[in-house]
Amino acid sequence: MALSTQVRASSGSAFPWKYDVFLSFRGEDTRKGFTGYLYHELQRRGIRSFRDDPQLERGTTISPKLLTAIEQSRFAIVVLSPNYASSTWCLLELSKILECMEERGTILPIFYEVDPSHVRHQRGSFAEAFQEHEEKFGEGNKEVEGWRDALTKVASLAGWTSEKYRYETELIREIVQALWSKVHPSLTVFGSSEKLVGMDAKLEEIDVLLDKEANDVRFIGIWGMGGIGKTTLGRLVYEKISHQFEVCIFLANVREASKTTHGLVDLQKQILSQILKEENVQVWNVYSGITMIKRCVCNKAVLLVLDDVDQSEQLAILVGEKDCFGLRSRIIITTRNRHVLVTHGVEKPYELKGLNEDEALQLFSWKAFTKCEPEEDYAELCKRFVTCAAGLPLALKILGSFLYKRSLDSWSSAFQKLKQTPNPTVFEILKISFDGLDEMEKKIFLDIACFRRLYRNEFMIELVDSSDPCNRITRSVLAEKSLLTISSDNQVDVHDLIHEMGCEIVRQENKEPGGRSRLCLRDHIFHVFTKNTGTEAIEGILLHLDKLEEADWNLETFSKMCKLKLLYIHNLRLSVGPKFLPNALRFLNWSWYPSKSLPPCFQPDELTELSLVHSNIDHLWNGKKYLRNLKSIDLSYSINLTRTPDFTVFPNLEKLVLEGCTNLVKIHPSIALLKRLKLCNFRNCKSIKSLPSELNMEFLETFDISGCSKLKKIPEFVGQTKRLSKLCLGGTAVEKLPSSIEHLSESLVELDLSGIVIREQPHSLFFKQNFRVSSFGLFPRKSPHPLIPLLASLKQFSSLTELKLNDCNLCEGEIPNDIGSLSSLRKLELRGNNFVSLPASIHLLSKLEVITVENCTRLQQLPELPASDYILVKTDNCTSLQVFPDPPDLCRIGNFELTCMNCSSLETHRRSLECLEFVIPGREIPEWFNNQSVGDSVTEKLPSDACNSKCIGFAVCALIVPQDNPSAFPENPLLDPDTCRIGCHWNNYGVYSLCQNFRVRQFVSDHLWLFVLRSLFWKLEKRLEVNFVFKITRAVGNNRCIKVKKCGVRALYEYDKEELISKMNQSKSSISLYKK
Repeated sequence: MALSTQVRASSGSAFPWKYDVFLSFRGEDTRKGFTGYLYHELQRRGIRSFRDDPQLERGTTISPKLLTAIEQSRFAIVVLSPNYASSTWCLLELSKILECMEERGTILPIFYEVDPSHVRHQRGSFAEAFQEHEEKFGEGNKEVEGWRDALTKVASLAGWTSEKYRYETELIREIVQALWSKVHPSLTVFGSSEKLVGMDAKLEEIDVLLDKEANDVRFIGIWGMGGIGKTTLGRLVYEKISHQFEVCIFLANVREASKTTHGLVDLQKQILSQILKEENVQVWNVYSGITMIKRCVCNKAVLLVLDDVDQSEQLAILVGEKDCFGLRSRIIITTRNRHVLVTHGVEKPYELKGLNEDEALQLFSWKAFTKCEPEEDYAELCKRFVTCAAGLPLALKILGSFLYKRSLDSWSSAFQKLKQTPNPTVFEILKISFDGLDEMEKKIFLDIACFRRLYRNEFMIELVDSSDPCNRITRSVLAEKSLLTISSDNQVDVHDLIHEMGCEIVRQENKEPGGRSRLCLRDHIFHVFTKNTGTEAIEGILLHLDKLEEADWNLETFSKMCKLKLLYIHNLRLSVGPKFLPNALRFLNWSWYPSKSLPPCFQPDELTELSLVHSNIDHLWNGKKYLRNLKSIDLSYSINLTRTPDFTVFPNLEKLVLEGCTNLVKIHPSIALLKRLKLCNFRNCKSIKSLPSELNMEFLETFDISGCSKLKKIPEFVGQTKRLSKLCLGGTAVEKLPSSIEHLSESLVELDLSGIVIREQPHSLFFKQNFRVSSFGLFPRKSPHPLIPLLASLKQFSSLTELKLNDCNLCEGEIPNDIGSLSSLRKLELRGNNFVSLPASIHLLSKLEVITVENCTRLQQLPELPASDYILVKTDNCTSLQVFPDPPDLCRIGNFELTCMNCSSLETHRRSLECLEFVIPGREIPEWFNNQSVGDSVTEKLPSDACNSKCIGFAVCALIVPQDNPSAFPENPLLDPDTCRIGCHWNNYGVYSLCQNFRVRQFVSDHLWLFVLRSLFWKLEKRLEVNFVFKITRAVGNNRCIKVKKCGVRALYEYDKEELISKMNQSKSSISLYKK
């Protein structure tokens, strides 16, 4: 049976049994033999057993102590031996046992050397015993008849018959295991009142690894960060399955216990004491202990849990190899260090992860309110505390317990304090992992913890590794020790509380921020630069501001930071620039850099990255500065930049980004000599007129000059340039493609020629089947003569994933019918063309995800769409569009979105309202939305729990109209110019918010935004209502906007879905469900 925590809800908690089992037996038959051994084994397994004192049997009246013991026992084992019925004492016990336990079904008979039928019908020795009782008490005596009836009832119960077992030890073992499995759940209830939130799924996963039925020896490793619940999970598994093993040992706190003088020997003694059931086992040293443990476990099925192991030596001394144990043994190891498990042969260590948001809220609420959800007044603060804990059970328990029965003011105060300094208990527990690192590991960990934003960038990681080869292996070690995570794409991250722990360690280095090794908090950095308190202790500074700010700093403090290696400043505008920068810098990333050039005395020989985005520079420096370690230069949007430096001084440069440098005119010809360059980006450098005639770059992968509107000729790619995968020439004045492009057919993946005028027909490479293109916009804007030969060859492009034919003046019939042969196509863009319809073969594009036909004003209908997992159809401003595409088969499609803004000819009356998201013209919310409200919010009252459990989601609709007063809505700097964003936010389980967003350009009439939210409400049975709120933001400077005039909602149930799908499949113009 799979492991589960559900037994904690057992009603056994209402009966505080003093004894687990009462033993009823005939002393002269079995006390010194069978019953004695059974009692000993029960006690050894921790089953509290009552056995009467032999001195009590001398009288004929049962002792009140025995009667009380029976009443206080949960189970009774009745050993029915040949002379059992001859004892009136035993028969009185049996009557009392039936009185107390018959209805509960907790009587377990053992037929010891007797036939069950003899007991049931009182034959043989039982008949002789009752003949004596009748002679003594008289025939027909009611008490004697009651004894007969009691024996008959007990003999009819399922039990054990000793004659079926070859050895009594086998019988005793089976009895103890059966009783343990019955008694054990109550032990868990009695042993702890802890609410084990989120453990059931983890127990099931561990159960698979245990595979208890397999006849082998298994090592199971559980690893994760401190406080994540490894010990709790290990103990739960131990409690659930220990009754199935001959020997069960839980060895707690191995890491701490090992630190003492004789720590490992003492742990070996603990193991041997529990195996041998002796208190003072003599172990002279670890080597004799290893030998003794091997001898004791070699033929036994052992369950051994070693909790909090941190060294491979501990496993070698305490566990050894698999062949040391008997078959069916299971050894469970919990640790923060994955490498410990791997080196000991644990093939698939189980990584224990934190709680999800719902589980975290439940656990926190149990501690803070002793119930599974927060009180209403505390809901928002609960969300904040749960967010701070980031799914760590230890933090949730500590914070929740601390806040129990405290006022709202106390909660607010505690949260403000938590934002400044971590909880000391959580900090100390997490810091254990840090204390176990060597000095190099500590240094690299603190870099990652304090500057974690930078380590999410793969190129930054490459730069770090190039400057110090030890970094890569050290990161692996830190990941194995649960201090960070490394994703499959090599991004590095740390848990929020680990991040806070690292920052706190640095904070404790010095009370004065200027005396610390790393600065990553805004207030500390501003303090250092305004008070001029910098020192040589500072090795790294990271300031990332969400919005652009202005400040007046004293940059003279840089002169004191001679060990500064990392300087990252984002979104800060200073009035003056630095006269000095430390030469020790390896990473210089400073957006809005204020000076016209870098300081003349700045000679950063170890510099690997130079990024001065949005800077005020017009040139980097005068003369040459040889920087052999420099690998990346990014001067994007430095609009004053007029010339590049001599590139011969950067022989190892791999990345050059000058995007948006609109006044850049002169590109130094030495750029052609950058043999290691991988990325070259001159996008939107509108003043560049020429580039070197040839480029011979073996490692070049991306070459982007799109938007260089004055550039008429691009270089030939010669020599070893065979890795180029992305070539972007859109928006340039290029009239002829270089002849060398034909040699790139095997490497080229993305080609963008949008909006350029090509005087010559493309080379033969366009007709090769193996040419792989993912972005293809070949035709000049509003060209009167599209390249029909190229369109005719579309079927050759079997690897094409994106096809862009925007603004190509394509007319009806000019898109070939065999477009459906593009088996890899995912995105099809056809904006601004003149066709009336599209080829029917589009439905064969099984991988198609996006089809865009915006601004195709003559388009009247769309063809049948393919049954993809996801399809987005954008038909905005298709003013002649009358008919929706036929829906794909509903059982096959996953997600479907449709936007139809300003499609004034659309037939809205024929459309069903079942799709999950679409935007269409409309002035009224359909009556089908049975709960409507004026304004930008609506609340849906939920029915009873019984109905709630069948709720599958909600359909929501908003009436969006033009807004005359845009200043009423906040600006969003992330939006494109002239756009607005509308989002719907809804609450989930009391405190969580989710949103559904899309961007919408200003439209000329009222529209409806309709969508269905499914599979997002995990705990609806706990909610009385769900509130939906619409919020709108606008692009910076946008003086036109929209607003939500009215909104509606409808709860959806299974019967709704069946009815709506049936209705939709009957309609050729309906829209399919978009399932989230």
